[in-house]
Amino acid sequence: MNRMVTGALAALVMVAIGLFWWEGRAEVERGAPPPQPVVATPDATDIPTADPAGLTGPPPPEATELTREQQRFGRYDRDRDGEISRNEMLSTRTEAFRRLDKDRNNLLTFEEWAVATVTRFEGADRDGNAVLNPAEFARTKPKRSARPACRC
Repeated sequence: MNRMVTGALAALVMVAIGLFWWEGRAEVERGAPPPQPVVATPDATDIPTADPAGLTGPPPPEATELTREQQRFGRYDRDRDGEISRNEMLSTRTEAFRRLDKDRNNLLTFEEWAVATVTRFEGADRDGNAVLNPAEFARTKPKRSARPACRC
């Protein structure tokens, strides 16, 4: 019981101190002089100018097939050791799972789905060491579909 009374009394003291501090702060702010107005004088010499005639910027970077493949390899290589393990390959294959579920009832088991991915992994792993180097990983690149020239 004494702890509750002491705690309540301490809380009231803290609230009182806070109110006095707040009110004292308000008095200081009320008595402070207002800031001086800033008068901007427009002057034509203050405006910076640039003459871009004859200046050329660097050409924009181009994405080559090599850099796209390196980016794709980096997305799969989670531990950044330069090789893709079977677990790293399987971790990003959720879209393939959706494509394998033809009747869209979500009854395809992980093992059934993993068979297709493991088969793809083993087909790309030419030396049979259970990891893919960048050259082997390039064999798993998805085939791009041709895009129509317009949306007619």
